[in-house]
Amino acid sequence: MHFDIFKPVFDIMRDNTLFKLVIIMIVMDVVFGSLRAAKERDFNSSIGIDGGIRKIGMLISLVCLVFVDILCPVNLIGFVPEALREYMHIQDISVMEFFALLYIVYEVLSVLKNMTLSGLPVRRVWITVKGFLKKNTGEFVEIEDKE
Repeated sequence: MHFDIFKPVFDIMRDNTLFKLVIIMIVMDVVFGSLRAAKERDFNSSIGIDGGIRKIGMLISLVCLVFVDILCPVNLIGFVPEALREYMHIQDISVMEFFALLYIVYEVLSVLKNMTLSGLPVRRVWITVKGFLKKNTGEFVEIEDKE
């Protein structure tokens, strides 16, 4: 039995910069999350398993969205802010790439939080980002910094 249907999917994922960035950010989050847990002497397997499941779910959803993009190509560039479009030099964005951008933002915030709580000197950046999120989105409000 041949799995030729997967070849275009793997080709798309292999060549897609945003997909690669999601993987890099997931690895960074795991590393800095582990450093944070080591510093706090609080390794919790249930938190690690939940995070692992969430990260695997992100990757599986991106693979499934590549199938969606192959079957029904849609350009979601209108949902991307103009400044980001100009910075990244993009004219179109697929459904998978749109969700990859969302996952990258989510992971960057998690990495920044873990870096801050690990004691790295990024606290001012985290405070600024956290204030922006509280004011504009309500996301990550439940996260409290440990002094």
